[in-house]
Amino acid sequence: MQSFTGRWPLLFFTLWLTLEARGADFVQARLDGLTNTGDVMAYALPATALGLTAYYKDGEGALQFGKAAAISMVLTFGLKYSVRARRPTGELYSFPSGHATITFSSAEFMRKRYGWQFGAPAYLLSAFVGYSRVRAHQHYARDVIAGAAIGMGTTFLLSTRYRDWNIQPEIGPQQRGIRLSRSF
Repeated sequence: MQSFTGRWPLLFFTLWLTLEARGADFVQARLDGLTNTGDVMAYALPATALGLTAYYKDGEGALQFGKAAAISMVLTFGLKYSVRARRPTGELYSFPSGHATITFSSAEFMRKRYGWQFGAPAYLLSAFVGYSRVRAHQHYARDVIAGAAIGMGTTFLLSTRYRDWNIQPEIGPQQRGIRLSRSF
């Protein structure tokens, strides 16, 4: 079993590739650095989820993530074009947030498939993306919450735990510890 610290280079490499793919428009922020970073995370989190499936040589996980992300986005765009809610800027197609859908779908996949050591940071970054969308006046909070619910719910239903070593904290009213288990 490889230590968690050995996986950080993969995560940072995936993020770097995503930033490079964005090119010059990443440097020239539309509104500010915060908003643009939120936009980049909408690409980086799914790329990281797929990067983890490659790292673990987990073809089943890649298929699960692909199905969950695709269904989540179909639901999101179906709602966008059915509801036709206005954004704070006055443009159409605000509800629900596609950025929130894909980032929370990615975070839930990483959490459920590979554990909280990947899920917790991914959820923090997903929350940041949601905040950046509201701050950029592209969405209302309800749009972000709905997108997060769609992404998390769909991915929770369509993904399973990776069959490998699992380390989880155990915290109860009278106990504290670490659970080490392996699925076969």
